[in-house]
Amino acid sequence: MAVQTTFEQETDGVIVRASPAYLPAESQPKASKFVWVYTIEIENKTAETIQLLSRLWKITDANGVTHRVEGDGVVGEQPVLEPGEMFRYTSACPLSTPSGWMVGSYRMTRPQTGEVFEVAVPAFSLDSPQRPQYAN
Repeated sequence: MAVQTTFEQETDGVIVRASPAYLPAESQPKASKFVWVYTIEIENKTAETIQLLSRLWKITDANGVTHRVEGDGVVGEQPVLEPGEMFRYTSACPLSTPSGWMVGSYRMTRPQTGEVFEVAVPAFSLDSPQRPQYAN
């Protein structure tokens, strides 16, 4: 079993951790389908309540093709985190190449003041054990 790496970044007292893992059972390398699952933890280390409003992902494959994914909340939720609380969710990402990377941000608000701010999601690699096959 592969060792799972965690990537972490802090923005204004909000810590985001990303842990990706390749899913060989869901992938079909011969059909150029490679799937990863990733778990995200968002930890509120501030003294204020915060709420996640929306997300932006930039997903880049090994060929340099980037797709933007934007939307409200994450996994159908717009979680509210009190000081010291953490929210965790898991999602998946398919690519047509055996590797790539993801980076993103969350639009958050402080409900007490109405302030809206961005929280960075660390860049993380999507690496499969597959190697490109080249014809002779």
